[in-house]
Amino acid sequence: MSMKDFQVLQKLGSGSFSDVYKVKRLSDQEDYAMKKVKLAKLSAKEKENALNEIRILASVNHKNVIGYKEAFFDENTNELCIVMEIANGGDLDAKIT
Repeated sequence: MSMKDFQVLQKLGSGSFSDVYKVKRLSDQEDYAMKKVKLAKLSAKEKENALNEIRILASVNHKNVIGYKEAFFDENTNELCIVMEIANGGDLDAKIT
C-alpha cells in the first residue's frame, strides 16, 4: 500500500506528532481514517511507541474498538500511515462533551 491507493477527503484533526485524515481507499471506495505520524520529529522511544500502537490496534478485535486495517511507510513524506475504521459519529470525547 501507498498514498497513491487513497484519496484524502478532509483533515479530521492533528496532534504534536501526527495528523488524522478522512480518506477513501480507491480499491473498495470505502472511507477510513488515516493517522500520519511524523517520524522525523520522534525520539527512538516515541518511534517504538508508534510501532507498539500498530501492534495493539492489530491485535484487538471488538465491536466497540476502532478496527485497524493496515499500515505503511510513506517514503515521500517520511511518515508512518495507520489506516483504521472511521468513526462517522465522532470520537468518544465529542460524545462525552
